[in-house]
Amino acid sequence: MNQQKIPATVITGFLGAGKTTMIRNLLTNAGGKKIALIINEFGDLGVDGEVLKGCGAENCTEDDIIELTNGCICCTVADDFIPTMSKLLERENRPDHIVIETSGLALPQPLVAAFNWPDIRTQVTVDGVITVVDSAAVAAGRFADDHDAVDARRVADDNLDHESPIEELFEDQLTCADLIVLNKTDLIDSAGLARVREEVASRTARKPAMIEAKNGDVPASVLLGLGIGTEDDIGNRKSHHELEHEDGTPHDHDEFDSFVVDLGPIADPAIFIESLKGIIAEHDVLRLKGFVDVPGKPMRLQLQAVGSRIDHYFDRAWAAGETRGTRLVVIGLHEMDEGAVRKAIEGLV
Repeated sequence: MNQQKIPATVITGFLGAGKTTMIRNLLTNAGGKKIALIINEFGDLGVDGEVLKGCGAENCTEDDIIELTNGCICCTVADDFIPTMSKLLERENRPDHIVIETSGLALPQPLVAAFNWPDIRTQVTVDGVITVVDSAAVAAGRFADDHDAVDARRVADDNLDHESPIEELFEDQLTCADLIVLNKTDLIDSAGLARVREEVASRTARKPAMIEAKNGDVPASVLLGLGIGTEDDIGNRKSHHELEHEDGTPHDHDEFDSFVVDLGPIADPAIFIESLKGIIAEHDVLRLKGFVDVPGKPMRLQLQAVGSRIDHYFDRAWAAGETRGTRLVVIGLHEMDEGAVRKAIEGLV
């Protein structure tokens, strides 16, 4: 048995920051390390898992990819994550490194704290927590406060004297980080990037290292081997929820909803994508991702949308015997009108 602890890297980040792309790049450039990957998908359709299973990395086979689809990993640590880790550690051929991709809605703090459980602490250590940031979104003010406007309205409404749940989540993920990856820097200019750096730095009292990336392309030597042992420092990385509710009140994500839309083939994906942009804007959809069946094409078309920006590419061939279809996960705030969004998307076919 390997007497050394297995290092585990936790990769977190807000919706659409580019975590999956970065992990896919990592798996294909891991220098022969055997990597086990745990994915916590938000919603009923394991889109991220399907993307990563198609990457073809010899050091990370489908048996090494484990999906947790029963809810946010920070809420299901005892029921879902701990048993999964225990089974992984019982394998005869144990991994060299464990990579955990959290849902975009997850708080990393409870997950890191779980590494102090006796059965895990003796065998695994948190090599580091990496938070991926969508630089283009931050530059556009997606998470930034308009301080002047808030101050002007506080006189009339004391309820404005707090952060929104999304902003708190963004800050919590930054607060837990050992390394912050400012991704998608190719979508903004140098002045915009400087503003993003300042904005991100202002969101956490801690000062983790910060690097820039395009298309999630970060060397494995940078992401792996940080050697932090983050579980020993979790007390210094408390989330808003932990600071405000240290009475044991369960954490929840009632402010977010997700659902799956199943469609048939899409004859003209360009028109379909343009129409989706309008639906996303009209209903303030936070995130949309999935696959499209394009008739006559042997490969699936992957969609990844953050706001009105939609990235798409053919990721892999449809497998023999695999049922073709178009499947989309839609994520938005609780007040999002699921019926209206579903009807609008279904009306595009």
